Amino acid sequence: MSVDVFPSDLPPRGKLAEQVYTRLKAELHDFLWIAGDRFTEVEIGQRLGVSRTPVREALFRLRNEGFIEVESKTGWFVRPIDFDRLEQLYDLRILLETACLARLAHRSEDPPELAALRAVWLVPAAERLDDGRQVGALDEAFHAALVQAAGNAEIARVHQEVTERIRIVRRLDFTRADRIEATYQEHAKILRAVIQRKTDQAQSLLRSHIEQSKTEVRKITLHALHEARLRPGRSRAG
Repeated sequence: MSVDVFPSDLPPRGKLAEQVYTRLKAELHDFLWIAGDRFTEVEIGQRLGVSRTPVREALFRLRNEGFIEVESKTGWFVRPIDFDRLEQLYDLRILLETACLARLAHRSEDPPELAALRAVWLVPAAERLDDGRQVGALDEAFHAALVQAAGNAEIARVHQEVTERIRIVRRLDFTRADRIEATYQEHAKILRAVIQRKTDQAQSLLRSHIEQSKTEVRKITLHALHEARLRPGRSRAG
C-alpha cells in the first residue's frame, strides 16, 4: 500500500483534522469504503502521513454523522446503510424543494440560477454527459440551485445538510445508464415547468422525480456497492 503524505508545512491540527475528514468522507462517497469494512486509527494515520490525533477527530466527526462506528476491541468499521433514515431524508427533500418551487413562482423575475440550469439540462441529447460521476454532481447542483433560487438561506442550509447525508447512495444511482438518461429527461421537464411558472406541475414532477430516486435507493445491495468499489481507478492506496 502506498502512503499519501500531506505537505511538509502541515497546517494547524484543527485544519489537519478537517483535511483528514474531507478525504475520508470523499472515499466513503466514492465507495472506497463500504459497509462492514474495518480499519484502525493507526492504519489511517500511516496511509495519510499524519498522527492519530487529527485522525481520531475526523473519525468521531464521521461517527456523529452516522457513517462509521467504533467498538472497543475491534476498532472502527463502516456502518450498514440505514434505509429507513434515508427514506426520511428523501421525504424531507420533497418538502423543502417543493416549498422552494412555490416561493419561486412569486419572484418577479427569473433568478440567474435558472439560466445556468438551462445551459446544462435543456441541451440536445447528443450534448448530454454519460459519465455517472459528473452527472451525479450536476444532479446535486440542479436541486441545490432550485433551492437557492427561492432566496431563503436557512432552507438552503438545511437542504445542503440533507444532501450531504444522502450523497453516498445518490451517487450509486448514477452508475446506471438508464438512470442518467431518466435524470436528464426529468430535470428538463421540471425546469420547463418552473420557467413557465406552472408551479403545480413543477411540484408534481419534482415530487415524482425524488420519489423515484427513493425507490431506487431500496434496490441498493451489498453486491452493487462491491461492484462500485471495483470499478477501474478506485483504490484507497491511491
